[in-house]
Amino acid sequence: MFDTMILVLDSTVRLATPLLLAALAGLFSERSGVFDIGLEGKMLGAAFAAGAAAALTGSAWIGLIAAMVISVGLALVHGFACITNRGNQIVSGVAINFLAMGLTALLGQAWFGQGGRTPPLSSGGRFREITLPFADSLRDVPLIGGIYSELLSGHNILVYAAFVAVPLSWWILFRTRFGLRLRAVGENPAAVDTAGISVQWLRYRAVICTGILCGFAGAYLSIAQSAGFIKDMTAGKGFIALAALIFAKWKPVPVMFACLLFGFLDAVAIRLQGQDVPGIGEVPVQAIQALPYILTVILLAGFIGKAVPPRAGGTAYVKERT
Repeated sequence: MFDTMILVLDSTVRLATPLLLAALAGLFSERSGVFDIGLEGKMLGAAFAAGAAAALTGSAWIGLIAAMVISVGLALVHGFACITNRGNQIVSGVAINFLAMGLTALLGQAWFGQGGRTPPLSSGGRFREITLPFADSLRDVPLIGGIYSELLSGHNILVYAAFVAVPLSWWILFRTRFGLRLRAVGENPAAVDTAGISVQWLRYRAVICTGILCGFAGAYLSIAQSAGFIKDMTAGKGFIALAALIFAKWKPVPVMFACLLFGFLDAVAIRLQGQDVPGIGEVPVQAIQALPYILTVILLAGFIGKAVPPRAGGTAYVKERT
């Protein structure tokens, strides 16, 4: 039972990583007052860019850079539509999702001719697992050995980067001048503007941070967790990350626990596939696959309480002229 739980928790960490990166990405944007439904599209575009670049160059690092470039580019498109032109933020985010969905399939087929996939990646084109010091020697030690060698060791660098990003995001948002101004512009942009600080430039920097983190999330899917890009491989993870962000009430550490919860539900669902449940029998695969999404809706509807977004969220700022 202990070994099974360790394996489930190990899968939880791996499955929660893209959710965590995407949720932290949305945290920066939404804290600045720019709602971002387009996390899914930025992740998908980044995943394709990472898979394509890694397949062509054989370098995972070049794939990661390509993912960040494409994701930041899509984030700037969202910023241009919503910040500069004061367009509807929800419509812009949805448009980015459809744009990424169509372009990745079209370019994947045009460039590689494999039904929207990229070619399988070589070992150099992927981020490989990192074995922590003494993990092999401690493997047989009761309790501690399993936790250290299986749960903590054996992940790729993007997994560790995702969990390092949690305290880093907290420090940036709550302990730096940039974070203070970012939170202020999401609550009262007029007061920030009165202080002589550019509301538009602050929000642009926030969406750039969103693009960078979505780039990491997309790259993780295609060149770390998998060995290449697959059509529509994000499979709604951007929306689950957005749900985790709301569930955590826009705070970095609760965001991490919310993503781990959703990752755990996904890991349990995978574990239950093909298993006989007492009194029910073998549960259909489709029901197991839908379980994390059903529980996400239940948690958001019944257990979250009142989640109050930033007061200026979703509203374009128009400077008053005197």
